[in-house]
Amino acid sequence: MHRLSDRLETLLALCRKGERGADVGCDHGYVSIRLVRDGIFRSMLAMDLREGPLQAARDHIREEGLEDRIECRLSDGLEALEAGEADALICAGMGGDLMCRILDVGMDKLRQMKQLVLQPQSEISEFRRFLRKNGFRIEAEELVLEDGKYYPMMRAANGVETYDDEDACAPLYDAYGRLLLQGRHPLLKSFLERESVIAAGVRERLLESPKRDGERLQARLAEVDAELERIGRAQRFFEEGEA
Repeated sequence: MHRLSDRLETLLALCRKGERGADVGCDHGYVSIRLVRDGIFRSMLAMDLREGPLQAARDHIREEGLEDRIECRLSDGLEALEAGEADALICAGMGGDLMCRILDVGMDKLRQMKQLVLQPQSEISEFRRFLRKNGFRIEAEELVLEDGKYYPMMRAANGVETYDDEDACAPLYDAYGRLLLQGRHPLLKSFLERESVIAAGVRERLLESPKRDGERLQARLAEVDAELERIGRAQRFFEEGEA
């Protein structure tokens, strides 16, 4: 059996036991195979937009003798999934904007699911905001460092999030994860330290620019200062336990 990366192993650990899962963007099918083989789901739908990876998934599923428990479907997002066919969604390795579009189009199907296990690759703050604005509550979060890149991931379910836009900490929770901050996740601490160094370097270069008095540069400087202030507030969770 193909060995999964630390990122995908952590994603599997976020899954609660269920009946039938749908792996959207299944690639070569390894996640679906492990979820069934490890008894997390009784059966899986392995779905992908491209025929090539889907055929590879079929081959790997056949090698594991799991053809009766894992069905492959060619699908653009959740298009080939019927409402009620799966009680869980697994979706990983896509940009946050694309993942938002997939979830938005399939919202009626998500309402019948018990868990969404998600790993967006970008636009993380916007993605968390999308979830809570659409009536999903993040009930578990993780963060993995792999090959020099930080990967946040989460398990969400239908329900009202514990904070909204009126909460003073909402920008921090959206950007860095409420549960990661409140749990003082050690990798989040190192992530914030790295982001602070990067932002401070950008600020220094902006101040050294010969065009530092320009309107666009001043707007960018204001953005960086706001980012540094947000990072500083997040870091105080690790010093004081609160922002």
